[in-house]
Amino acid sequence: MKKTIYYWSPCLTHVGTIKSTLNSSIALAKYNSNYEVILLNVFGEWNTHKEYLNKNGVKVKNLTFSFKNLLPKYGFIQSRFSYILISLISFIPLLILLKKEKPNYIIVHLITSLPILLFNLFSFNTKLILRISGYPKLNYLRKKFWQFSSKKISNITCPTIELMNDLQDKNIFKKDKISVLYDAILNINDFNKKINNNNFSQAHLMPDNFFLSVGRLTEQKNYFYLLDEFKVFCNKYPSQKLLIIGDGELRTKIEKSIKQLDLTNNVFLIGHTNNVYYFMKRASAFILSSLWEEVGFVIVEAAVSNLPIISSDCKNGPKEFLSYGEGGFLFNSNKKQDLCNSLLLFMNTNEKEILKKKISAKKNSSKFTMYRHQIQLKNLLN
Repeated sequence: MKKTIYYWSPCLTHVGTIKSTLNSSIALAKYNSNYEVILLNVFGEWNTHKEYLNKNGVKVKNLTFSFKNLLPKYGFIQSRFSYILISLISFIPLLILLKKEKPNYIIVHLITSLPILLFNLFSFNTKLILRISGYPKLNYLRKKFWQFSSKKISNITCPTIELMNDLQDKNIFKKDKISVLYDAILNINDFNKKINNNNFSQAHLMPDNFFLSVGRLTEQKNYFYLLDEFKVFCNKYPSQKLLIIGDGELRTKIEKSIKQLDLTNNVFLIGHTNNVYYFMKRASAFILSSLWEEVGFVIVEAAVSNLPIISSDCKNGPKEFLSYGEGGFLFNSNKKQDLCNSLLLFMNTNEKEILKKKISAKKNSSKFTMYRHQIQLKNLLN
C-alpha cells in the first residue's frame, strides 16, 4: 500500500522555496512508486503549476479557495498580515483534512506555525516533518514555540551542516531528530536544455563581458552594498558591467541608487527571466552579496554552469558550499571595501587557479540534484 505524503508550502511571493518544493515533490513521486505525493494548494499559490505537477506525478489538492491575488505581499507588516489571514482561513480546513485523510507524513516548508500548532492541539495519525528552508531568525517566541512543540515534530531537516550543528547546540530539539537534507535545486534535464538554448528572447538585454548577480530585489540580497562596492571597483575598471536579474519591492530604490552612483552605463536591471543559465553561461563571474542564505539556489546554479563565484560569507550556506574558499572567492559579508577587494583579486587571479575553484564548486553542486535529494528524503521517511 502506498504511503501518502502531503507537502505544505504556502508561498506568498516568488521565493526559492517554490522551486525547492516543486523539485522535492516531483523527485519523490518520479523515483518512488510506493509514495502518493500531494501538494496542498492552500490559497491558490500553486494554481499556475498544477499542470506541470500533475504531469510529473504530483497531485494538487485545494485546501481553501484562491485568494492569493487579494493579499498584500511586500513589506514586513503587510506580509505578516497576509500570513495571519492565511492561517486563520486554513485552520479548520487543514484540521479536517488531517483527521479525515490521515496521511502518513506532512512536510511543512513555509508558514509552519499553523500545522505545528494543530499538532500541539490535536492528535493525528501523521508524522510531522519540519523542513527549514532558509536561515531561521531564532527570536525568543520562535525558540520557545519550537521547544514546546518538539515532541510533536518527528524530524527536522536543515539545508546545511552549519545550520544543523547550530540547532543541535541550541538544544531546541533532540539531536537525533535533526538531519541535513540538501535542497532539490538542480533538474539536470532542464539545465541541459536551457544552457544550450541559443535562441533566447532576452538575449538582447545582455551586455558584453559582464559580472552577474541574481535574486529578488529585497533587503536580504544586499544590493545597495553591491552597488557601492561595484562603484569603487569601476573606478579602477571603468568598462566593467554588472547585470542584475530579479524583481522585487526595492526595484525603484535600486534604480535610483544606480543613477546616484553614476552607474547607468555599468549596471543593468533586467527583471525576471525563465532561463538564468543562458546568462550564467556567458558571464565572467557570479556575485552573491546576500546578508543571509540557506545555501542560495543561484550559487548552486552558477557552480553547475562552470561560472566562477564571488560570495559573501553570510550565514548559513554559501561558505560551506564553497568549501570555505576552495570553491570560490569569499568576502566578509557587508564589510566596506571587502567585496571590491574580492573583485580585484578575481581580476588578477590566473586561469589555472580559477579553474580549480570552479571544479571544486561544481563537485559540491552534485549534492543538490533532484535524484540525490529524493534518496536522502526516502531514507528519512523509512
